[in-house]
Amino acid sequence: MNALMISFGHGYSARALTPILLEQGMALHGTTRSDEKRAAITASGVTAHVFPGAPLEPLLDRATHLLISAGPDAEGDPVLRHLGAAIAARAGQFDWVGYLSTTGVYGDHDGDWVDETTPLTPSTRRGTWRMQAEAAWSAIPGLPLHIFRLAGIYGPGRGPFAKVRAGTARRILKPGQVFSRIHVEDIAQTLAASIAHPDPGAIYNVCDDDPAPPQDVIGHAATLLGLPLPEAEDFASADMTPMARSFYAESKRVRNNRIKDALGVKLRYPSYRDGLAALLALEPADEADNK
Repeated sequence: MNALMISFGHGYSARALTPILLEQGMALHGTTRSDEKRAAITASGVTAHVFPGAPLEPLLDRATHLLISAGPDAEGDPVLRHLGAAIAARAGQFDWVGYLSTTGVYGDHDGDWVDETTPLTPSTRRGTWRMQAEAAWSAIPGLPLHIFRLAGIYGPGRGPFAKVRAGTARRILKPGQVFSRIHVEDIAQTLAASIAHPDPGAIYNVCDDDPAPPQDVIGHAATLLGLPLPEAEDFASADMTPMARSFYAESKRVRNNRIKDALGVKLRYPSYRDGLAALLALEPADEADNK
């Protein structure tokens, strides 16, 4: 059977993986929730489908790989909700199945280190949904599942420079607060390494080597631009939306040894400093693409 991947929820991380797999000769099919996004997916060389809606069971008969990026909601995982039985019936046919989760499943650890063996104690609704989705996918007998717990994602089109230039970037200070991050290109190379060396049942943290306070990242972006540091604001009194405030509910440092030791990944951007410098170098092209 020729290699064919269905990418459910073909978004930012999946788009970064696309050129790697196309170069290897894999046929790619991606889903989106709206007709408006189909053209952009198709332009990248991926056959696009609106899901839910399109009848995908015939395509599942030909699939060798599945990538699930679609996020769960209060009703559970949307892919399992619509196609769970069909996927379970074909579990032994797949060479590789990848589920993109989040380091939010670990919950708050007061800035301490976590790894893939750390018990899951999510403290947010989104983290709980991801934990439940991981469990639901893991419960399918015979499915060659690989779980990737992603840290905060940044990359082209998702950097802090526009906000720093506009004066809307904020340096929110909360004592002891630290986050882990990952450049989208390093997500892509990690997924590609796993596809090349499947290890069903494996779980990987996908993050860089340099967990850091969020205000340090904003401050470094301002320094790279030669602009003044945004004024510091105390978290306790800062005017923030509930969504923005929820991101500060957890503080932890995430270990990434497994992607290096088991998959041989050498991070292109081991620190946010490396990643921001690369984004700034690419920024004129990115701005033209995003207009």
